[in-house]
Amino acid sequence: MAKPTQSSIPAPKGTRDLYPDDLLRQRYITEAWRRVSIRHGFDEIAGPTFEMLDLYKKKSGEGIVSELFSFRRSGGDDDYALRPEFTPTLARMYAAKANSLPSPCKWFTAGPYFRAEKPQRGRLREFLQWNCDVIGGERPDDDPAETQFMRNQWDADALAVLLGSLELFGLDSQSVRLKYSSRYSLRNLTMPRYGISPNDDEFFNEFFALLDASAKITQAEFESRAAPLKNATNWVSQFGPANSFAIRFGETYKSFRIRHPDLKLENEDDFEKYIEMYSEQAKTHGSLQFRLVERGLGDWIEFDNSIARGLAYYTGLVFELIADGERAVAGGGRYDNLIELFGGPPTPAVGFGMGDVVLGLLLEDKNLMPEGPELMDALSQKPASLRPEAFVIANEAGEAHIEPLLARLRRGVESEAWNTRDDKKPWDADCYEVSPMHARRSYKSTKNIGKLLADARKQHAKFAVIIENDEAAKVENLDTRENLGTFPLDQVGAKIAERL
Repeated sequence: MAKPTQSSIPAPKGTRDLYPDDLLRQRYITEAWRRVSIRHGFDEIAGPTFEMLDLYKKKSGEGIVSELFSFRRSGGDDDYALRPEFTPTLARMYAAKANSLPSPCKWFTAGPYFRAEKPQRGRLREFLQWNCDVIGGERPDDDPAETQFMRNQWDADALAVLLGSLELFGLDSQSVRLKYSSRYSLRNLTMPRYGISPNDDEFFNEFFALLDASAKITQAEFESRAAPLKNATNWVSQFGPANSFAIRFGETYKSFRIRHPDLKLENEDDFEKYIEMYSEQAKTHGSLQFRLVERGLGDWIEFDNSIARGLAYYTGLVFELIADGERAVAGGGRYDNLIELFGGPPTPAVGFGMGDVVLGLLLEDKNLMPEGPELMDALSQKPASLRPEAFVIANEAGEAHIEPLLARLRRGVESEAWNTRDDKKPWDADCYEVSPMHARRSYKSTKNIGKLLADARKQHAKFAVIIENDEAAKVENLDTRENLGTFPLDQVGAKIAERL
């Protein structure tokens, strides 16, 4: 047998040669990303793989240049960089057409990215990344409570598609946790308790960098790095690897204070007295926690004040998916000032990125990556419908059921035969009794059913689902104008599936 030849020029460090089976495994991941994005009502976009170098310098300063693959064309005058992330491109694209875009925009993309860093397990110099973002969605006349209500909606939309991907891959909340915190709460509500001004940018740049590193260092190292920071003896014991004080100073505190601005809380014990009262208000006011619970995702989430994220542009919610207690599989947060930085109007936004390298290793470790004929069968399954299969609206009596029904339609109904098998896998052909659907809702403020149906037709939906009360919804074929009847909420998906 002839010896394999060895190229005199090796592949660049931190890159991958993908042979047929390797590429199929990568496609299994990217196709799943695309299906779950579409089913959650996100539209696909794309941008260039390289940008003007100034785009990244404007966002992150001159120091970012050493972390990028940058270049100048021979004989040219412009400096470019291979994109290390998508958020600056997205902000540039949105700012260019902000006045003509719907609000909110729910966009996703998946493609190659490049970072000039030392390669290691799970981190390469070239990789694929999936990004989902919700941009805009607020009205100028919204009061503070209504603004927070809407931002919880968009935050939950971003987190729901992220967690929906984990369900699609067969992962569970025991091995993967969505840990979140709030930069807004830490900066404006928590740290002033320790004598830190919310406007002390120098302190918070170092403080958030320290929190971001806290999961990777010991408590002693944390305290050593914290020592030079202002008033460290007052706050250091509350933070770091060994400490997390649950929901006390997260989105709960933020939402609570918006509704009780005059309430004087001198210490944590005082705040604890009002937690129970807040939990009752959460259902009415739509807290982030409740928004996720109503979508069946409450088991995945965990508040952790050590989550800070390393990027300075985050302004509020920040989160990471942590696998097996240590590996970060995805991360993101709210960035309400970035669109304006790139020339657009003041625009709130929230989003995340997930890379294929760490995710692929995780799926292999959990025996959740199909191989051979199973891999080919999994990739041959029907893709998500680009046309929305269900468009959910409601009269006033049924409005509280919109998000739970959307979640049910997007998740599908697993078959009993599949559920009872010990060797079940998420790619099995008999996984679903009712397949997951592309389901959307209207974000218009009107309660007029006729106008909401017009919005459904504008988005080319196949069926309208009109929730009439706590128990039932009417289903209408939007192509034929046929009324299919009124059904219990838990049967709506099956009735639509019969007609698809």
